[in-house]
Amino acid sequence: MQRVCLAVLRNIGSYGKESTAVTCTYLQQSIRLFINIDELKGGNKVIHKLMKNWHLHLQGEFPGGLDELLADDVEFHSPIVFTPQKGKAITKMYLGAAGNTFSDNADPSEKKLQDLESSSSKFKYVKEVLAGNHAVLEFEAEVDGKYVNGVDIITCNDEGKITEFKVMVRPLQGVNVMHEQMKAMLEKMQKR
Repeated sequence: MQRVCLAVLRNIGSYGKESTAVTCTYLQQSIRLFINIDELKGGNKVIHKLMKNWHLHLQGEFPGGLDELLADDVEFHSPIVFTPQKGKAITKMYLGAAGNTFSDNADPSEKKLQDLESSSSKFKYVKEVLAGNHAVLEFEAEVDGKYVNGVDIITCNDEGKITEFKVMVRPLQGVNVMHEQMKAMLEKMQKR
Protein backbone atom coordinates (compact mmCIF):
# COMPACT_ATOMS: atom_id res chain seq x y z
CA MET A 1 0.00 0.00 0.00
CA GLN A 2 2.83 2.40 0.87
CA ARG A 3 4.51 1.79 -2.49
CA VAL A 4 1.24 2.65 -4.24
CA CYS A 5 0.94 5.87 -2.19
CA LEU A 6 4.51 6.91 -2.96
CA ALA A 7 3.99 6.24 -6.67
CA VAL A 8 0.83 8.36 -6.63
CA LEU A 9 2.59 11.15 -4.77
CA ARG A 10 5.50 11.11 -7.24
CA ASN A 11 3.02 11.43 -10.09
CA ILE A 12 1.14 14.35 -8.51
CA GLY A 13 4.36 16.10 -7.44
CA SER A 14 4.44 16.21 -3.64
CA TYR A 15 7.49 18.05 -2.26
CA GLY A 16 9.54 17.40 0.88
CA LYS A 17 9.93 14.29 3.03
CA GLU A 18 7.62 15.53 5.78
CA SER A 19 4.78 16.49 3.48
CA THR A 20 5.21 13.22 1.56
CA ALA A 21 4.92 11.13 4.76
CA VAL A 22 1.86 13.05 6.00
CA THR A 23 0.18 12.96 2.60
CA CYS A 24 1.01 9.27 2.18
CA THR A 25 -0.57 8.45 5.57
CA TYR A 26 -3.65 10.51 4.70
CA LEU A 27 -3.88 8.84 1.27
CA GLN A 28 -3.60 5.36 2.83
CA GLN A 29 -6.43 6.15 5.26
CA SER A 30 -8.58 7.53 2.45
CA ILE A 31 -8.01 4.50 0.25
CA ARG A 32 -8.94 2.13 3.11
CA LEU A 33 -12.23 3.97 3.54
CA PHE A 34 -13.23 3.31 -0.06
CA ILE A 35 -11.57 -0.01 -0.90
CA ASN A 36 -11.88 -3.23 1.04
CA ILE A 37 -8.35 -4.65 0.98
CA ASP A 38 -9.73 -8.22 1.16
CA GLU A 39 -11.56 -7.62 -2.11
CA LEU A 40 -8.33 -6.49 -3.77
CA LYS A 41 -6.70 -9.75 -2.64
CA GLY A 42 -9.26 -11.97 -4.33
CA GLY A 43 -12.76 -10.70 -3.85
CA ASN A 44 -15.57 -11.66 -1.58
CA LYS A 45 -15.97 -15.41 -1.85
CA VAL A 46 -19.30 -15.33 0.04
CA ILE A 47 -21.26 -13.63 -2.76
CA HIS A 48 -19.71 -15.96 -5.35
CA LYS A 49 -20.75 -19.04 -3.36
CA LEU A 50 -24.22 -17.60 -2.78
CA MET A 51 -24.73 -16.97 -6.51
CA LYS A 52 -23.58 -20.50 -7.32
CA ASN A 53 -26.12 -21.81 -4.80
CA TRP A 54 -28.83 -19.46 -6.16
CA HIS A 55 -28.39 -20.85 -9.67
CA LEU A 56 -28.37 -24.41 -8.33
CA HIS A 57 -31.61 -23.61 -6.49
CA LEU A 58 -33.21 -22.30 -9.67
CA GLN A 59 -32.28 -25.58 -11.35
CA GLY A 60 -33.83 -27.54 -8.46
CA GLU A 61 -30.43 -28.85 -7.36
CA PHE A 62 -29.82 -26.99 -4.07
CA PRO A 63 -30.83 -28.89 -0.93
CA GLY A 64 -32.74 -26.72 1.53
CA GLY A 65 -33.83 -24.25 -1.15
CA LEU A 66 -34.87 -20.77 -0.10
CA ASP A 67 -34.85 -21.73 3.59
CA GLU A 68 -31.07 -22.13 3.30
CA LEU A 69 -30.51 -19.10 1.06
CA LEU A 70 -32.57 -16.44 2.87
CA ALA A 71 -31.74 -14.76 6.17
CA ASP A 72 -34.60 -14.73 8.69
CA ASP A 73 -34.79 -10.92 8.50
CA VAL A 74 -34.55 -10.66 4.70
CA GLU A 75 -36.21 -7.67 3.01
CA PHE A 76 -37.89 -8.10 -0.35
CA HIS A 77 -38.46 -5.05 -2.58
CA SER A 78 -41.02 -5.73 -5.28
CA PRO A 79 -41.46 -3.64 -8.43
CA ILE A 80 -45.20 -3.72 -7.83
CA VAL A 81 -45.44 -3.10 -4.06
CA PHE A 82 -44.36 0.23 -2.58
CA THR A 83 -43.23 -0.93 0.88
CA PRO A 84 -40.47 -3.45 1.51
CA GLN A 85 -41.73 -6.88 2.57
CA LYS A 86 -39.85 -8.12 5.64
CA GLY A 87 -39.18 -11.70 6.67
CA LYS A 88 -38.36 -15.07 5.18
CA ALA A 89 -41.94 -16.33 4.82
CA ILE A 90 -43.23 -13.38 2.79
CA THR A 91 -40.06 -13.24 0.68
CA LYS A 92 -40.49 -16.93 -0.15
CA MET A 93 -44.10 -16.23 -1.12
CA TYR A 94 -43.11 -13.37 -3.48
CA LEU A 95 -40.24 -15.34 -5.03
CA GLY A 96 -42.55 -18.32 -5.48
CA ALA A 97 -45.12 -16.10 -7.17
CA ALA A 98 -42.40 -14.72 -9.46
CA GLY A 99 -41.32 -18.24 -10.35
CA ASN A 100 -44.91 -19.13 -11.14
CA THR A 101 -45.30 -16.00 -13.26
CA PHE A 102 -42.13 -16.56 -15.30
CA SER A 103 -42.24 -20.33 -15.58
CA ASP A 104 -43.36 -21.85 -18.88
CA ASN A 105 -45.22 -24.88 -17.47
CA ALA A 106 -48.72 -25.35 -18.86
CA ASP A 107 -50.27 -26.22 -15.47
CA PRO A 108 -49.97 -23.25 -13.05
CA SER A 109 -50.23 -25.57 -10.03
CA GLU A 110 -46.97 -27.25 -11.09
CA LYS A 111 -44.92 -24.11 -11.63
CA LYS A 112 -42.01 -23.57 -9.28
CA LEU A 113 -39.25 -21.02 -8.81
CA GLN A 114 -36.85 -23.85 -9.58
CA ASP A 115 -38.24 -24.08 -13.13
CA LEU A 116 -36.87 -20.65 -14.05
CA GLU A 117 -33.55 -21.80 -15.45
CA SER A 118 -34.97 -24.81 -17.28
CA SER A 119 -34.70 -24.94 -21.04
CA SER A 120 -38.46 -24.54 -21.46
CA SER A 121 -38.68 -21.35 -19.42
CA LYS A 122 -38.83 -17.96 -21.11
CA PHE A 123 -36.81 -16.48 -18.23
CA LYS A 124 -33.03 -16.21 -18.40
CA TYR A 125 -30.26 -14.30 -16.69
CA VAL A 126 -28.17 -12.43 -19.26
CA LYS A 127 -25.64 -10.58 -17.06
CA GLU A 128 -24.20 -10.98 -13.59
CA VAL A 129 -22.12 -8.42 -11.68
CA LEU A 130 -20.68 -9.31 -8.26
CA ALA A 131 -19.01 -6.82 -5.90
CA GLY A 132 -18.56 -6.93 -2.16
CA ASN A 133 -21.66 -8.53 -0.64
CA HIS A 134 -23.81 -7.58 -3.63
CA ALA A 135 -24.93 -9.19 -6.86
CA VAL A 136 -26.82 -7.65 -9.75
CA LEU A 137 -28.41 -10.20 -12.06
CA GLU A 138 -30.00 -8.87 -15.23
CA PHE A 139 -32.80 -11.00 -16.64
CA GLU A 140 -35.00 -11.17 -19.70
CA ALA A 141 -38.33 -12.94 -19.89
CA GLU A 142 -41.56 -13.16 -21.78
CA VAL A 143 -44.84 -13.02 -19.88
CA ASP A 144 -48.12 -13.24 -21.77
CA GLY A 145 -46.29 -12.38 -24.97
CA LYS A 146 -44.74 -9.22 -23.46
CA TYR A 147 -41.00 -8.64 -23.19
CA VAL A 148 -39.81 -8.11 -19.61
CA ASN A 149 -36.30 -6.92 -18.74
CA GLY A 150 -35.13 -6.38 -15.21
CA VAL A 151 -32.55 -6.87 -12.50
CA ASP A 152 -32.41 -8.77 -9.25
CA ILE A 153 -30.24 -6.84 -6.80
CA ILE A 154 -29.16 -9.20 -4.05
CA THR A 155 -27.29 -8.37 -0.84
CA CYS A 156 -25.94 -11.02 1.51
CA ASN A 157 -24.47 -11.07 4.99
CA ASP A 158 -21.10 -12.57 5.92
CA GLU A 159 -22.77 -15.96 6.48
CA GLY A 160 -23.85 -16.04 2.82
CA LYS A 161 -27.57 -15.54 3.49
CA ILE A 162 -29.64 -13.14 1.39
CA THR A 163 -30.54 -10.09 3.50
CA GLU A 164 -32.07 -7.99 0.73
CA PHE A 165 -33.65 -8.95 -2.58
CA LYS A 166 -34.72 -6.07 -4.81
CA VAL A 167 -36.38 -6.52 -8.19
CA MET A 168 -36.57 -3.77 -10.79
CA VAL A 169 -38.45 -4.25 -14.06
CA ARG A 170 -38.84 -2.43 -17.38
CA PRO A 171 -40.42 -1.47 -19.81
CA LEU A 172 -43.79 -0.16 -18.60
CA GLN A 173 -45.75 -2.88 -20.43
CA GLY A 174 -43.52 -5.41 -18.65
CA VAL A 175 -44.28 -3.81 -15.28
CA ASN A 176 -48.01 -3.86 -16.06
CA VAL A 177 -48.10 -7.51 -17.12
CA MET A 178 -45.98 -8.49 -14.11
CA HIS A 179 -48.37 -6.60 -11.82
CA GLU A 180 -51.38 -8.47 -13.24
CA GLN A 181 -49.69 -11.87 -13.13
CA MET A 182 -48.16 -11.44 -9.66
CA LYS A 183 -51.46 -10.21 -8.21
CA ALA A 184 -53.32 -13.23 -9.59
CA MET A 185 -50.60 -15.63 -8.45
CA LEU A 186 -50.41 -14.18 -4.93
CA GLU A 187 -54.19 -14.44 -4.60
CA LYS A 188 -54.06 -18.11 -5.64
CA MET A 189 -51.20 -18.83 -3.26
CA GLN A 190 -52.97 -17.19 -0.30
CA LYS A 191 -56.09 -19.31 -0.88
CA ARG A 192 -54.12 -22.57 -0.54
